[in-house]
Amino acid sequence: PYTINLCDAAKQALNAKVLVQELEMADKMGAVGVVVHTGTQRAKQAGQTRWGAYETYVATVKRVLAIDGPFRHGDYVWDEKGAPASGPVIITIDLKAETLSVFRAGYEIGAAVILYGATDKPSPLGAFPITQKDADHVSNLYDAPMPYAQRLTSDGVFIHGSDVEYGRGTHGCIGVPTAFAKKLFGVTKLGDIVVITNGKMLNVGKAQVGA
Repeated sequence: PYTINLCDAAKQALNAKVLVQELEMADKMGAVGVVVHTGTQRAKQAGQTRWGAYETYVATVKRVLAIDGPFRHGDYVWDEKGAPASGPVIITIDLKAETLSVFRAGYEIGAAVILYGATDKPSPLGAFPITQKDADHVSNLYDAPMPYAQRLTSDGVFIHGSDVEYGRGTHGCIGVPTAFAKKLFGVTKLGDIVVITNGKMLNVGKAQVGA
């Protein structure tokens, strides 16, 4: 698989441009998966390699779920059968396709149609570690329930349960059906990476479809 290295500074700056360029390069190279590595500040202070100590978040995409028929707002699929019971989890979000996918150990175990940020409050692009999980979160800005919330940014962008209906938008968050949000909440941990792009998806041409 193609490898993307993101140091702490790039993560903190939410360097979407660099990430998208890397994904485009991976696509040109025909990569069947992407490995995201983050260098730790502690490692850099210790004078180690440029990228520091690595943590691997995703390997080659080995399986994608079979989705029959149109994928409409409010729809989702979840199927862990045949997937490893443990392994690195990564979430990919393509705003253009309005779709979120979750992979564990390279196996897609869930996918959903999403809501995303409106024009005046767009969802950010980049790679974001999950920094907070709160099943009963309430927005302190909008006094709105955000069930099964998973924080991506310090300024309040989360993945959370929502009424996913055509024509609706968010204030930058990624909204998914609440039943799906609950399942997603159950398989992630703090530090898992969420990659948000706008029209770039992992190349899954060599991945198995279905079980």
